[in-house]
Amino acid sequence: MKNIFSVIVVLLLLSSCGAQNTTTGIKKETSILETNERPKLVVGIVVDQMRYDYLTRFGSKFGDGGFNRMINEGFNCKNNHFNYVPTYTGPGHASVYTGTTPKIHGIIGNNWYDKEIKEMVYCAGDEAVESVGTEDRAGKMSPHRMQTTTFGDENRLFTQGQGKTIGISLKDRGAILPAGHTANAAYWFHGKDEGRWISSSHYMTELPKWVLEFNASTHAESYLKEWDTFYDISTYTESGVDENTFEGGFKGKEKATFPYDLKSLSKDNRGYDILKATPYGNSLTADFAMAAIKAEGLGQDQITDVLAVSFSATDYVGHNFGVNSKEVQDTYIRLDKDLERLFEYLDTTVGKGEYTVFLTADHGAIDVPSYLSSLKVPAGYVNNKERKETFNTFLEATYGSDAIVENISNDQIFLDRAKVKSLGLKLSNVQDAIAMEQLSYLNVSKVYTATTMASTGFYGGIEELLQNGFNQKRSGDVMLVNDTSFISYSKTGSTHGSGLNYDTHVPLLFFGKGIKHGETFNKTVIPDIAPTISALLGISFPNGATGQPLGFVID
Repeated sequence: MKNIFSVIVVLLLLSSCGAQNTTTGIKKETSILETNERPKLVVGIVVDQMRYDYLTRFGSKFGDGGFNRMINEGFNCKNNHFNYVPTYTGPGHASVYTGTTPKIHGIIGNNWYDKEIKEMVYCAGDEAVESVGTEDRAGKMSPHRMQTTTFGDENRLFTQGQGKTIGISLKDRGAILPAGHTANAAYWFHGKDEGRWISSSHYMTELPKWVLEFNASTHAESYLKEWDTFYDISTYTESGVDENTFEGGFKGKEKATFPYDLKSLSKDNRGYDILKATPYGNSLTADFAMAAIKAEGLGQDQITDVLAVSFSATDYVGHNFGVNSKEVQDTYIRLDKDLERLFEYLDTTVGKGEYTVFLTADHGAIDVPSYLSSLKVPAGYVNNKERKETFNTFLEATYGSDAIVENISNDQIFLDRAKVKSLGLKLSNVQDAIAMEQLSYLNVSKVYTATTMASTGFYGGIEELLQNGFNQKRSGDVMLVNDTSFISYSKTGSTHGSGLNYDTHVPLLFFGKGIKHGETFNKTVIPDIAPTISALLGISFPNGATGQPLGFVID
């Protein structure tokens, strides 16, 4: 009996030690980092300048494996919007991945006037780093101006750096800002006469072997070929006529009509850069993303990796040809095929049901105002020259000099505050006077001052969007809002930047592991994306996140 009792005691002690090891994490088969509940890979896809209605307008031309696979197997947030102004590429990518707005993350434009150093700065520009992969200055980039973390950063922190994060885009800012501060790498395409993927010393001292091999291949060169419509152009009934006066086109070709001989046209259009303004720029991005997945072993273990891919060619095509063009329609038809290729590759390499994807945009775009005007829709173009001359006359008459204004950019007016003080003027009074003056100008709809933005809480309308985009340290003294569908741009092609629906309403699709199947018309906003992915992964939200997790999309 005593022997039996001794054996029982020993077994109980062993059981207790095993339980202690499990709870303290001293030794266990599977850590929380490796739980099967987490996707092996999160793929964030941003389609540059994608309006929501492209999903519905071009939907009948899409196959089953790209956009429609995400819709049919995943969750479609149909009323998804940006909740700030300005709707530009830099702020858009930063907001998607940080879960907040320019008010917090600090990326208030692609370029903006720096009030401290008194000059324009670029959202990803960094003189403290060096180019990697080129001798051109195109690699002197980093995320140092973004003031908060991304969900990729938080995943890196959570996994003790074991989970990888890589950003890929034709545009430097489209790769760098989503990847965040702690990323293993960000790569962007340097065109001109090089046609290669590059990076910066923020991430590495030299390009990995697989990137060098990709650059040495004929991938980029192979896309310098004829661009014609994927399907018969007569079936493209969801877009305008091919020959019209609302498109830009390429240098060296008289008419902006199909087909385009890209190899021939590249000579007059910055060499390999011409690919950026064609759907082949997206195909090249997909090729490189798949090469990264393979070479970096993304999604090959239970520790979650993050791949941020931005398809930028859609933006270049939209700016050049306009949102109603045959070129835009063909670009989305071909992007749908590239998404199908990417998803099939993920199925094979990572495994069906083992990865999670979201797809959204960094902003929408306006119909070409000259086209809208031809249909009797109120629209047009801001006369910046006339406005500037009138404003300078006002400044001279009121303050004795136009030097009281340091800079006008991004629909913001920056005052020389030292000059204001030297004249014995109160800053808020000068702001108010300029605001009232600007409000009297043609095609100016609303004007607000920095003092108002910093002291008044807005909970709706364009005012709330302006406030969400207002960064007290970086934004200007006076903010302008132009009339609906009036832009400062050429009379061909489309642009963006406003807080109106054509710029704010963009897709939001979730698909893959941990995602429910469904749809909603409930309003969602861009800053909700990062907290949703963070909740799915069980990690901390980005440190400045103001969005909320969309619990109804998580299974």
